[in-house]
Amino acid sequence: MEIIEKIIENKNGTTILAHSYQSPDILSVADVKGDSYMLAKAAAKLDSKRVVVCGVRFMAEVVKILSPEKEVVLANPAAGCPMADCVDFEKLQAVKKEFSNIPIVSYINTTVQTKAISDVCVTSSSAVKIIKAMPEKELIFLPDRNLGSWIQKRIPEKKIILWDGCCPVHNSVLGSEAKREKRRHKDAFLAVHPECNSDVTSVADVVGATSTILDLIMDLDVPVIIGTEIGVYDFIKANYPEKKVYQLCPDKLVCKDMKLTTIENVYDAVTGKGGEVIEIDEETRLLAKKSLDAMLKYGN
Repeated sequence: MEIIEKIIENKNGTTILAHSYQSPDILSVADVKGDSYMLAKAAAKLDSKRVVVCGVRFMAEVVKILSPEKEVVLANPAAGCPMADCVDFEKLQAVKKEFSNIPIVSYINTTVQTKAISDVCVTSSSAVKIIKAMPEKELIFLPDRNLGSWIQKRIPEKKIILWDGCCPVHNSVLGSEAKREKRRHKDAFLAVHPECNSDVTSVADVVGATSTILDLIMDLDVPVIIGTEIGVYDFIKANYPEKKVYQLCPDKLVCKDMKLTTIENVYDAVTGKGGEVIEIDEETRLLAKKSLDAMLKYGN
């Protein structure tokens, strides 16, 4: 593909980071592929002074929080995250003021402004470990009520106050649809993301982050029904065609915001013709970084 060759030729020291949900052509030109926090950690260790992020806005913000000296470019400026945007900042400020003695734990899928007012940040793979390690017995978790409810079941000794938000993509899957696929593929494991609602997670064989689902597919020689964004299925089919995988609700589990980024956007961002340079004022960045630092402290 000519445009892929042009991207490789014109990188000139630019590092391309792509979330696992991106299309196969974008993943083929990426220097680092993975989930949002893995990408940010990788960027912080790289010598490159310029980074193009193929994902949604909060991912580019996390890269900038951890690597303020780098020029961070979001390949498609329109790529947002409905779950991150569901947190009303003024309402969160009021909650913080009213319940000042209760820590706010925010999912990494949040805006930099939300992270700046949070006490601790978590990923879906680290949330249970981190919250268990926190000394407080009561906390506020936002924005995903589904992930929060799943965490609560694993830490019944703590009280988790949930924000009323969700990922509209994962939340759209019904328990009846999950059961139907299990009946259709009786020999397969159903592995779903904890952003799915409890009707789905309650019938799953495995519930975990994207990395957990990928590990299951790679480590076990069993068929897997993938209950997360279709990019994971596409990645497996493109790179490991011998693996027997099925996609749960392929018409529903598509993140339109993730799919906004095209290979043409990547070319324009790499060559300086497009994309958006992410800017965060230093006060906000440092406050947001504290919540990420706390994640490392409690998550080791």
